[in-house]
Amino acid sequence: MQQNIQTDSALERSALIVATLTSFMGPFMISSVNVALPAIQADLHLDAVQLSWIATAYLLAVAVGLVPAGKIADIHGRKKVFATGLAVYTLGSGLAALANSAAVLIGLRVVQGLGAAMFITTGMAILTSIFPPNKRGRVIGIYVAAVYIGLSVGPFVGGMLTQHFGWHSIFLVMLPLGLFSFALTLHYLQGEWLGEPGQKFDVAGCLLYAVAILAIVYGATLLPSITGTGLLLSGLILFAIFIRYQLTARFPVFDVQLFVGNKTFAYSSLAALLNYSATYAVTFLLSLYLQYLKGMSPQTAGSVLMAQPVMMALLSPMAGRLSDRIEPRLLASAGMIITVIGVTLFAMLQPDTSPLLIIANLILLGTGFALFSSPNMNAIMGAVEKRHYGLASGTVATMRLFGQMFSMAMATVVLSLIIGRQAIAPGNYPLFLRSMHTVFVISAVLCLSGVYFSWFRGALLPSGTPEKKEQ
Repeated sequence: MQQNIQTDSALERSALIVATLTSFMGPFMISSVNVALPAIQADLHLDAVQLSWIATAYLLAVAVGLVPAGKIADIHGRKKVFATGLAVYTLGSGLAALANSAAVLIGLRVVQGLGAAMFITTGMAILTSIFPPNKRGRVIGIYVAAVYIGLSVGPFVGGMLTQHFGWHSIFLVMLPLGLFSFALTLHYLQGEWLGEPGQKFDVAGCLLYAVAILAIVYGATLLPSITGTGLLLSGLILFAIFIRYQLTARFPVFDVQLFVGNKTFAYSSLAALLNYSATYAVTFLLSLYLQYLKGMSPQTAGSVLMAQPVMMALLSPMAGRLSDRIEPRLLASAGMIITVIGVTLFAMLQPDTSPLLIIANLILLGTGFALFSSPNMNAIMGAVEKRHYGLASGTVATMRLFGQMFSMAMATVVLSLIIGRQAIAPGNYPLFLRSMHTVFVISAVLCLSGVYFSWFRGALLPSGTPEKKEQ
């Protein structure tokens, strides 16, 4: 009996290390590459459109791959898909370090994104399968904290690597992390975790989903242009057709009944969507505000903005542990209310607002987000049957990505409508300030509506026992 306990403990420890590493890798890559874009542009002689695709290609690939990867993992095994994703991501990173043209680098960013989608959607599912319900919140808190650590250190480490070793070094750093995670997965994660073995993969549904998501996400990046609006509307129509098709499909790639018949899962997912929609553009707008209106250098502005993700990283594990003992909806709803207050306060920013007040409000926002994120994820994973862990994990990651894209699209549209297609300069600082206030007011309203879904999601389903692994 003691040997079994030790084996289970080693399995839990290995799973937590691997999942935490991979949850760090994705955000770190996104935030560090963003810092390196000017260096990439100069080295590869890219125009503005090509440069934007360095970031967009990765996000599109992740968005398209999340839900299908979760479904494949539920059918064929979460460990298989997780390990495959690590291999694909690591290979893409290594080759990206050797890229010598825009086309090659953009193509390899797609490879990275598909690999990331595979381990993002299965990492959480594996953790939920291995850890018992009474430990789930704690490990989810650690997992989420790693995401925020990646976002926090990415700009600093990415800038340092780019400055001293060139932009290629950012991709090379992923090689040891990816290889270590891959080796640990194969050696220590013994067994396999299946959700719905024996089902067939819905290829037609997957293709319809992919085209719809591509149109929605890419269209959002082009707003408010006519092309962007047309793509976005087309994508939404295709997504509606996809949902209707999934209701009649024998083996749907996405079980719509999770939203129709599971209020806790549906409301928790919508709360996540609204929370990310309300908060993701905050860093983007504040970065512009601090550098233009406050005259800060990029490094100083980045240091100020780190207050929020650092707070998230510090508090997420504690919030996760609390959600094992306190009803997650209470913590998550309190977090969203704090976030509403923080975003509303930012809607009152003026050119002479003290940087200390900005840092204090970022700490407040980080506290609210930490209280929301881990407990809400715990609620989502606890609201579904074990056979749906992969799909649920992919769904919440998709909601997060959609929220981020919507938040940036909203900020872009507002800036375009109020400032127009001109550079931000002292002459239009008042217009920029009005744009920022408008975005923050809309964000506060979105977050406030999210409080409703968070509070009225209902109680979690009764906790089950840890999923047995098949040797």
